[in-house]
Order: sequence, then C-alpha cells, then structure tokens
Amino acid sequence: MHDKTEKAKLPKMRSYPAVSGIKLPAERDRKWEILLAGDFNDQHTELLKSLLDVPRNSRGIIYIDSNGGSVYTAIAISSLIRLRGLRATAIVLGECSSAALLPFAACEERFVTPLSTHLFHPMKWESEENVRLEEAAEWTRHFKEVEQNFEQLLARLLNLDLKKLADWSFPGRFVSGQELVDAGVAKMLDPFSD
Repeated sequence: MHDKTEKAKLPKMRSYPAVSGIKLPAERDRKWEILLAGDFNDQHTELLKSLLDVPRNSRGIIYIDSNGGSVYTAIAISSLIRLRGLRATAIVLGECSSAALLPFAACEERFVTPLSTHLFHPMKWESEENVRLEEAAEWTRHFKEVEQNFEQLLARLLNLDLKKLADWSFPGRFVSGQELVDAGVAKMLDPFSD
C-alpha cells in the first residue's frame, strides 16, 4: 500500500494546454519526455541511453533542437524508437536538420512551429584520418549505399514522394514548418499564439 509520502516522491508530469487547436497526448498517456539537442556526434551514447531508460511500448514526447550529425547515430536512434515500440510524438523546438530528420520521421506524430527550420541536404562524409586510397574507395562505395538507403527510409517514414524529397535535398534547402505541414509531413503547433 502506498502512503502519501511515497506518492509525493513520484516525478510530476508537466501540463500541456492545447495550442492552436492541437491537443498533445493526454497527461495520463504520456510517460516520458526526451530532448534531442545539439550535434549527435557529441552525445551518441547519452541519446541512445535516454531511449533505453523509458518503458517499452510507452507513449512520450521527443523534443528536437538539433543540427543533426552522425547518420549512424540517427539510424540507431530511429531504430530504437521503432524496435522498442515507442509511441513518440516529435516536437521541433527550433531546428531539425540533416540527420536529425530521421528520428523526427520515426515518430508517430510530428509537430513543427512557424519558426522551426529543417535543412534537407545530401549526406556529407568527413574524415580527419589519413586513409589509403583503397579505404577511400570503399568508403565512397559504402557511403553512396548508405545515402540511398537513408533517403528511401526518410521518404517512406515521412510518407513523402522521393521526387519531393529530392527537390528539397539536392543541392540542399531549408524547408519551413509550414512547408512540412503543406506536404502532410507534420502538424503546426504555435507556442506563441494566444
């Protein structure tokens, strides 16, 4: 039996009012909140652990303010969201660009704001290591394959035509929140409206 002191120790969920007619998941249905912020390269392990710390098949919110980073981290985050059956709602706070677009796409529901920004572009490969010509050739082959798979997966998860995705991605384009709403990719949420 729980007494009042034990009950008081439980973390409290924040209350989320309806914004611009959009209702976020009911408080009783939300079990967790996670923040994906900054460059994925700097926090690979922490981001993955945060998704392992929540219960399987639970509902929660993933806030995103990220310029992306490692495509492999983006794939791992998205895989964990799907493999663990997380009923995630993505909310873009400021930026959701590059590799961060994949975890955004992996969420069941997606919200953007009138001021959020989303950079779509072809994948970039960087290496600070000295590599032999043979290794560089293999990286080139592998990278092209990963890029194609990434684009196809992103288009499928966003339910977006590959041609539309290519129009946004090549040579690279900042896409507004309203454009994502118009394309049926996300819903609009205006935190500054009355």
